[in-house]
Amino acid sequence: MPARNRPQSNAMLYTLITFVGLFIIATTVAVIYYVKFEEQRTVINQSKRDLGEMVNRSEWQNKGKIIGTRQVPETWLGTVVDYLDKLVIQIIGGPSIDTSAEEKVNTVNKTIENTLQMLAQEYLDIDTIDPNTTGLIQIIEKLKTKLDNTTNAALALEKQLEDLHNRFNDAMEAGHQTEQKLLAEKKEYEQQVNNIKQQYNELEAFLKKNTEQQVQDLIAQLNQAKAEGDRLETEMRQMGARLSVAQQRIAHLQKQIHATMPSPDPNVPAYQPDGKIILIDNQIVHLNIGRDDRVYRGLTFTVYDRGMPIPKDGRGKAEIEVFDVQKNISAARIVYSEKRNPIVGDDIVANLIWDSHKTNLFMIAGEFDLNSDGDIDYDAIEKIKALIEKWGGKVTDTVSVDTDFLVLGRPPQVPGKPTLEQREEDPMAMQKHEASLQKLAHYNQVKSQAQALWVPVFNTERFLHFIGYKAQARRPGAF
Repeated sequence: MPARNRPQSNAMLYTLITFVGLFIIATTVAVIYYVKFEEQRTVINQSKRDLGEMVNRSEWQNKGKIIGTRQVPETWLGTVVDYLDKLVIQIIGGPSIDTSAEEKVNTVNKTIENTLQMLAQEYLDIDTIDPNTTGLIQIIEKLKTKLDNTTNAALALEKQLEDLHNRFNDAMEAGHQTEQKLLAEKKEYEQQVNNIKQQYNELEAFLKKNTEQQVQDLIAQLNQAKAEGDRLETEMRQMGARLSVAQQRIAHLQKQIHATMPSPDPNVPAYQPDGKIILIDNQIVHLNIGRDDRVYRGLTFTVYDRGMPIPKDGRGKAEIEVFDVQKNISAARIVYSEKRNPIVGDDIVANLIWDSHKTNLFMIAGEFDLNSDGDIDYDAIEKIKALIEKWGGKVTDTVSVDTDFLVLGRPPQVPGKPTLEQREEDPMAMQKHEASLQKLAHYNQVKSQAQALWVPVFNTERFLHFIGYKAQARRPGAF
């Protein structure tokens, strides 16, 4: 090679070597970055899969609405765990267990189940409750209702016990006074007997010293004194018998205190008479209640035998309707009466709706056949409501502690679930079926609430008997 061309060749060689070296370095760096990129992409894909298992896109976008406020510096998952721990603490009343959410929920469920089992063993009248379907609030409300009923019953029993204690104390005081009086009389009689014995001994000694006549006179006096002593002894025995009777009465009252007292009868208000018959004039009767007692024309009453309790079914011997009202008396015509058991003076009258001192509160539920024709009256509840309001009562839509009486008809009829063909023929068939189910559920709920609150329940016939309207109910336009 000529000398003039050698430097140029070396420069090209150096350039080529440099290019190759740079290419190798760039290729190595690219490979390293590619490997790192693949590792990062693998990590990102795995993170996406892990995140997808924990939360979907919709849940992640609405995490603020689902979880709430995030507790800084907690993560969203940490915030959920923190809220779960607070809920567990509020339910079981202790520090949260450091374990999985599944174990925490299982622990809460087990605690609730054990608590309910303990309540069922302690209080046998508590129904079996499933917290997974009922909810703690509903359980607490149901237990509160039972507690309120138990508390009310306990208060009523305490009142009865207090009354019985007062009666017992009065009887004890009267018995003590009688006992003291009898003991004083007994001591007085004993003193008289001792005086007579002393006189007898003195007379006996005196007889030995006097004549035969004196002896006879003294013997007569002695016999008289003995008779008086016998009389006093008889009176003492009678006083002792009276004392024994008083002690037996005291013992009987003591037994009554410790005896089990029955639950109060919720139907007692229905068995209270409102007045009585003071005069009978053919088919007209006169009552001892009038305008001052809030009596008005058109008011009906059922008549019951005097001196007898009102029957549980409310059926009386006659029904009357007031047509004339004075200040303190009123006149009524006899609508119906039993021929074998006519009305007599001092017979009592009653009407469940009407009250001279208060306004009774009624609840109406169910289906009714008011005229007994075998068909359900679609507007029966409105008719009964109008009748109650006409006679001074009020009607409420719910059963509460203020409800005085429940008028309960037949359970609503629930037809069978409609088939596909029936639904095609009648598009409203399924809605009608569901509406009937809701009516039946409401009926059963009202009935259960009335039983829980001890509200007296009356069916149609019993209700009409108690208001003196049974005989008129079948007449056209009766309601």
